[in-house]
This record gives sequence, C-alpha cells and structure tokens, in this order.
Amino acid sequence: MEGYMSELWDFTRISVTQNDLQDLKEIWDQWNDEMKQLFYNNYGDLPYLLDIKVDKHLFRSLTQYWNLAYSCFTFGKVDLVPTVEEYTTLLRCPKVQVDNAYSRAANVPTFLKKLMNITGMNARQRVDVFTFSIYGLVVFPKALGHVDEAVSDLFDRLDKRVTPIPAILAETFRSFSACRKAGEGRFIECAQLLLGWFHSHFWKVEKVSYWVFSKNYSPLKELVATPRRDDISEEKWILIFQNLQEEDVEWRALWMIPNKILYRCGDFYWVVHLELEIIKQDFEKRSSKLGKRIEQLEEEKMRLGLDVDIYKLEVEKLRKEKNKAEEDLDSLKMDYKKDARARENALERSLLEGRNEIARLKARVAELEKSLHLYRSRNSTIELRASLSKIEELKGRIGELEDAF
Repeated sequence: MEGYMSELWDFTRISVTQNDLQDLKEIWDQWNDEMKQLFYNNYGDLPYLLDIKVDKHLFRSLTQYWNLAYSCFTFGKVDLVPTVEEYTTLLRCPKVQVDNAYSRAANVPTFLKKLMNITGMNARQRVDVFTFSIYGLVVFPKALGHVDEAVSDLFDRLDKRVTPIPAILAETFRSFSACRKAGEGRFIECAQLLLGWFHSHFWKVEKVSYWVFSKNYSPLKELVATPRRDDISEEKWILIFQNLQEEDVEWRALWMIPNKILYRCGDFYWVVHLELEIIKQDFEKRSSKLGKRIEQLEEEKMRLGLDVDIYKLEVEKLRKEKNKAEEDLDSLKMDYKKDARARENALERSLLEGRNEIARLKARVAELEKSLHLYRSRNSTIELRASLSKIEELKGRIGELEDAF
C-alpha cells in the first residue's frame, strides 16, 4: 500500500511442527518411473513437498510480518502475498477447471467411503491413496498424525477436476490471521509450499534459465535441488526483513511464464491489456457506486442521529411533565386529606356541643317538672299553665336539636 510502512509491534509465537513424512518418502522412493509419471499426470508435483525442509527460524520470522488488515506480508514498503496463479504453477495442477474453483460436490460419496469398497488396489488407486495422504499430512496438517475429515471431501472434488488452490490459500491466510490475532498458535497449513513461494521471490538470480520454458520444467523440483542455509537465527531473519528494499524482491517469480505476453504496442511499452482495462474500469465504476452508497449511508446515519436527539429531548420533556403532574397530584391528595380531616373535626365538635346542650336541656326539664310537682297545689291555674307552656316549649326545642343531630 502506497505510503504504508509496516512496524513490528508484537511478537507471535507460532508453532510449525510437522507430521513425520518418512513413511511417505519411502513409499515414493519404491515406486518406479511409470507409477511416478501416473502421479504427476493426475496430481502434479505434490511429492516434491515431501523433500522441502521447513526452516522454523525463517517461518517464525516471516509470520511476524503478516499484515492482518490486508492479509498479506508487509516488509516496510513491500507488500507480497501468494496468488492462485503462483500456487497453481508451483504445484503444476493438471487439467483443472478454474471456473469450478469454488464449486461443491452434491450428494457424492467421500473418498474414504470409496476406500472401504476397495478389495485390491490397482496402480491408479494406489496413487489416489498416496495423494490423499499428502493432502491430509502435508497440505492440510490440521491434527498431527491424523487426516481431517474435510480433506476427504476436498479430495473427492479433485476427481471432478476442481482446483484445490483457493482452499489452500484461504486456509493459509486464515491460519496466519488466527495466530497473529491470538499472539500464538500452530500453523495448520502447507508450510513447505509457502516457503517454496517465498524463496522464489527472495532468491534472486542474474539470468533466467531456458528450462523454465520447457514443458516438463518443475519449479518445486528446482527449489528442492537448490541448497539453502538453515542456520540463520530468527533475530537475523527479522533484521533482514526490517531492512528489505524493493530492489531486493523478485516481484514476479522467474518460473511464472504468462500464457500471453504483450511486449509493446507501437511505440508504447507495457500497454495494459484491453480485458484488464475493462476490468479496471468496471472496478472503478463499482467503487464509485460504493462510495456514493457510503455517503448516502453516512447522511442517513447523521439524519437518524438528529432524529434520535430530537426524540430524546421530547422524551425528557414528557418525563418532566409527568413528574410535575405526579407532584401536583400528590399535593392535591394532601390538601384533600387536610380538608377532610378539618371538616371531620368540626363536625365532631359540633356534635359534642349539641349533645351537651341536649343534656343540659333535659336536666332543666327534669328540674322544672320537679318544681311543678312541688308547687302544684300552691300555684294558681295561671302559673300552672305558664309552667306547662314553658315545658312544652322546652320539649319542642329538644326535638329540634335531636332532629338537627
């Protein structure tokens, strides 16, 4: 990436422990040229992976430069990553259908089920079993000493001429990223193939051998035959990577011979292919649409943010009004209780006073009746009538008071 410089912020402790491949090597060495050629014709140069030694110091140092953000190796201003074309050329995968790279086989028996039905294996079946072992123990060594079940599904698709390269690259990137995120872990992909790719970009030669144009040329075979030092420490490798310059890198592996070469067009060198230009324009068009869509989403996000703020203000206003209404209601309840209590107290006092007045009047009536009895014989008819009138008046007063209370 232009203007981007990698920095080694942390150290990832990665394990590159490999399966013991001695039995596979011995089986391969026992085969005659006819058997080996049958293998090459059907499955490419996989057996050369058995002879590539995994330099643990180099691999651990290389891991530190895996860029999680871009899924590539970043050495200063140098960005590199293995491609489908490079891995395909390295393994020399024969007769694959590139369009079916990501296809899935539907309702087909796995390779392991096929093996269960084999009573006596012919040459092709022995080649198939050997290939299956390489894929399980070398290319996808997920569990040491065991073959992952997913390998059997992938291997079954090879018979449909589906290339395994995208799956190999995807698992390589995933394993690197998982270890870098965790800060530790075990690399569970083909370390041999990755190191072969690495040496092809960092092992500069002055001239290109004409053998690379040969139909039988094998990049892996040449990599295996090339002597390399394995006594360089991790610290030394990290120092080398930190000081790596663009001119130290072989941007295109020497064995990558394109099918079509455009040398020049008129007076212009390195003219972009029309197909690539169309793809570029299509990519730019899609990028422009995505950019506009992102702007629209940002505007909608801002608009939604404003709506949320307004909604929050309205909610806060309603909450305050609700609190005020509840406070007013509580105040009214208190005032009502006070008024009711005051009225109740006033009624009780009035009732008590009425009862006292009734008692007093009754006592007065009794007193008058007694007086009437004592003086009945001595009083005149006029006095008696006056007393009776007074008594009746008092009784009427008592009746009124009783009716009132």
